[in-house]
Amino acid sequence: MFIFKSVVGKLWITIIGLVVVVLLTLSLFLFRFIETSFPKSKDQAETLSKLAVKVASEISLHQEERRYLQVVNELLSAQDTSVIIVTTDFRQIQAPVGQPDHREIRYDDFFLNSDLQKVFAGEIKDNRLRNSGMPNTQLENQYTAVAVPFMNKEQSQVAGALILYQITQSSEETQAYVKKLFVVVGVAGFLMTTFFAFFLLTRITQPIQQLKKAADLISKGEYGTRVPITSTDEIGELAQTFNHMGGQLSDTIKALNHEKEHLSSVLRSMTDAVITFDAAGRVILTNPQGEKIIQEWNQIQWSDEKPALTGGQAGSGSMSTIPEPLRPLFESVISEAKELTSKVHVRSDVWSVVMAPLYSQDIVRGVVAVMRNVTEEFRLEKLRTDFVANVSHELRTPLSMMQGYSEALIDDIAATPEERKELAQVIHDESLRMGRLVRDLLDLAKMETGNMELHFRELDVLAFLRRIHRKFAGLSKERGIAISCTLPDKPLLLCQADEDRLEQVMTNLLDNALRHTPAGAQIEIRASEERYKGEHAILIEVSDQGYGIPAEDIPYIFERFYKADKARTRGTNGGTGLGLAIVKNIIEAHHGTIQVKSQTGQGTTFSITLPCKGV
Repeated sequence: MFIFKSVVGKLWITIIGLVVVVLLTLSLFLFRFIETSFPKSKDQAETLSKLAVKVASEISLHQEERRYLQVVNELLSAQDTSVIIVTTDFRQIQAPVGQPDHREIRYDDFFLNSDLQKVFAGEIKDNRLRNSGMPNTQLENQYTAVAVPFMNKEQSQVAGALILYQITQSSEETQAYVKKLFVVVGVAGFLMTTFFAFFLLTRITQPIQQLKKAADLISKGEYGTRVPITSTDEIGELAQTFNHMGGQLSDTIKALNHEKEHLSSVLRSMTDAVITFDAAGRVILTNPQGEKIIQEWNQIQWSDEKPALTGGQAGSGSMSTIPEPLRPLFESVISEAKELTSKVHVRSDVWSVVMAPLYSQDIVRGVVAVMRNVTEEFRLEKLRTDFVANVSHELRTPLSMMQGYSEALIDDIAATPEERKELAQVIHDESLRMGRLVRDLLDLAKMETGNMELHFRELDVLAFLRRIHRKFAGLSKERGIAISCTLPDKPLLLCQADEDRLEQVMTNLLDNALRHTPAGAQIEIRASEERYKGEHAILIEVSDQGYGIPAEDIPYIFERFYKADKARTRGTNGGTGLGLAIVKNIIEAHHGTIQVKSQTGQGTTFSITLPCKGV
C-alpha cells in the first residue's frame, strides 16, 4: 500500500499503534481495578436494602427527635443517598431525612403502583426487579432504588413505603462509562495523530522531498543544485551537509572534466595513434590518429576467407572490432597479461606497436595500443644497412686490385717496363674510381643534409645543351653510338639555376646511357616548353635505345647503390651506384622533378622538369 511507502504514513501508523496499545493496556488495568474496587449492582442493591430497612425503622421510631434525625441525615448525605416516602394512598410526602433539595424525582420514576402494593404488603423491592410494563426512564439506569415498608409510630401497621435511592456505583456502569471515555480518547488521539502527521509532513517530509529532488537533479548533471536551509535542527544540518557535498562534488566533477580535457588534448595532439580495446576486441576509445587507422584497416580485405571489416566511428554509437594485423598481438597480451612490442607490416607501411594490458582488480579488462608509423625509419635503417654493404663492396674491389698489383710491383713480378706500366695504370684507374666514389658520397651527403652550395644564375638552356652535346659527341663516336640534340627555335631560359650542378646531372644521365646502349644505337637529347604546377617550365629529356630497365627495378633506381644488374659486376669505368641519387637531389634542389620511362630491350627515357622561375 502507498501509506506504507511514505515516511509520514509509517510514522502515523506507528503513533496510532502506540496510542491503541497504551489505551488497551490502560483499559485492561482500569477495568481490573473497577472490578475489584467498585461493587456490582446486585451488591449495591442488597446493601441499600439493609440500609433502607434500618432507616425506615429508625425514622418511624424517632420522628420527633431532631438531633437523631440530623445525624441520620448526615450519614445518608455522606453516602449520596436520598429518601422518598409514599403513603398507602400513593401520595408522596416530605421525608424528615435524606430529602434532596430538588423535587424532580418521584417514586414512579423507580416503581409502579403495583410494586408499591407489594411493599405495602410487607415485601422489599428494588428497581432492578421492576415490572416490565413500567416505562423506561433515564433515572432507572442512573440510580439504584430500594422500597421497604414504612411503619407508623406505634409500629402496628404499614403507613406507606420508604424509597431509598442513590447513584448507581456498580462496576458494569463504570466500565461502560470508561469504554465510552476510551472511545472518545481514541478518536481524539486519532485526530491529533493525523494532525501531527500533517504537521510532520510540512516540517520533515517536505525538506526530505526537497533533498530528493536536489539529488535527482545532481544525478542528471546539474551539480549547482542546492536545497534551502529552513531550520537549525537535524534536518537543517542534513541540508547543510547535502549542500556542502554538492559543492565538493561540483568541484570534483570540474577537476575530473579538467583532467579529462587535458588528457583528451594530449591524446589529440599526439602524433602516435592510441587505441583502447576491451577484452572482446571492441574499440572503446581512440584519438583522431587511431580512429583514422581503425577506419582504414577495417576496410581492407585481409584474406579470401574473411570478409572486409567495416570501419566504424570509434567512441561513437557503433563499436569497431580490432583489425586483423593487431589480433595476434592482442590475443597474446590478453592471455599472457604483459606488455608486448612488435612491428606490423600493412601494405607498404611499417608500424611499431606497443600493446599493454588494462587491469580492473587484477583482471585484464582490455588493452591499450600505441602505434607509430616507422616506415621512414625502417627505410632509413635498411638504407643504412645497404649503404654499409654497398660501400664495403665498392671499396673492397678496387682496394683488392690495388693491393694485388702493388704487391706484384714490389715483388718484381712484371719483367718488362711495359708490364710495370700496365700494372701502375690499373692501380691509377682504381684509385680514380675510389676517388669518384668518395666524391659522390660526399656530394650526396651534403645534398641530403641541405649543406650543398648552389650558385644560381640565369641559364640559357639551348646553349647549355649544345655544349653538353659537343662534350659527349666524341666519346659516343668512339663507341659507335650516335648522339643527337633536338632543340626548339625559340629561346629557353631558366631564371635561377646552377649550371655546374645541372651539367653534373646531364653527365650522369648520358654516362649511364652510353654504358647501357649498344653500338649502332642512338641517344637523343630534347628540350621543350612545359607547364608545371600551373607555371612555365622547361622539359629536358634524355632517351636511349639501350637495354632498358626491368619494371620491378624502376621504383628503386634513384636509391643509393641500387643497381639493376644484381651481380654487381662492373668494368673499369663502371659507375658507383650513386649517380641517379645525386641527379634526383640536384633536380629537387631546383624545385623540379625527374621521371623515368623504360621497357626492357627498347630503351630508357629520363624526363627532367624545371620551373622557369626556379627557386
